[in-house]
Amino acid sequence: MQMGFAIPVSGSWATPERCVELCRRAEELGYRSLWDYQRLLSPVDAEGREELHPPYRSVHDPIAVIAYLAGQTRTARLGLAVVNAPFFSPILLAKMLTTIDHLSGGRLDVGIANGWLPPEFEAVGVPFEHRGARTEDFLHCLEAIWTEDPVEYRGPFYRVPPARVAPRPVQRPHPPILLGGGADVVLRRAGRLTSGWISSSRADLSTIDRSVGVVRAAAEAAGRDPGALRMVCRGVVRVREGERAPLVGSLEEIRGDLGRLAAAGITETFVDLNFDPLVGSPDADPAASVRHAHRVLEALAPPG
Repeated sequence: MQMGFAIPVSGSWATPERCVELCRRAEELGYRSLWDYQRLLSPVDAEGREELHPPYRSVHDPIAVIAYLAGQTRTARLGLAVVNAPFFSPILLAKMLTTIDHLSGGRLDVGIANGWLPPEFEAVGVPFEHRGARTEDFLHCLEAIWTEDPVEYRGPFYRVPPARVAPRPVQRPHPPILLGGGADVVLRRAGRLTSGWISSSRADLSTIDRSVGVVRAAAEAAGRDPGALRMVCRGVVRVREGERAPLVGSLEEIRGDLGRLAAAGITETFVDLNFDPLVGSPDADPAASVRHAHRVLEALAPPG
């Protein structure tokens, strides 16, 4: 199983300098990939109280962060985990991601999902209903933009008139697309249509082998090679003495959990500290968060 690291994008530690420091250190230690995530807003109730956890309160734009790091890193793959397709048009996202693929020298991985937070859909002016069907049409349109020359696409939600779209991505036919989400319909869509699957921050890692199995069964039913698909786990790590859950506990216990994820069929896990409220919150001590991140990076680094 390959190892990655989640870019600091949430809370007080998410500054340009700290992003570069920790991502370069991850590269030095042999981590294969760097990942971020998207959150547009944090809803509040009628009394002004936030409805989501603190790590969602202050989150940088993932595409801008990846573009910045494309020029600050050299070897690690740069992954979006994930951006929500209904918030974009395929042609706009394709242009942005193609540019990042060039800026990074072909190191981009594209994680796409349906979205799950109704206030975000309201804010971007897109209906919450039919978001799964919208995402599937988005995937077909994105594929057409990146593989047809000239392209012409007419789907139930998206259209591209006859046109040439250049430049092409560095990676051919295009950067790997992985689907995020946990519902069975999403897992089956990942197996049918994409290069793999990314688990969410809320996934039950004790049963993740079942999700892997659904993805692979759908790939096989579609005539695809299930062994060729990537199974990427967002590893929400919380170092806590005396607490225990998958990827929660001592560093020694967490290392053991990584082995169990590999045995469950996960091909890549990225260590994500953004969702630890002691790290990814706006109220956390940023210097302490960075010191903690260095310790975790070194303790969980891939062998060799």
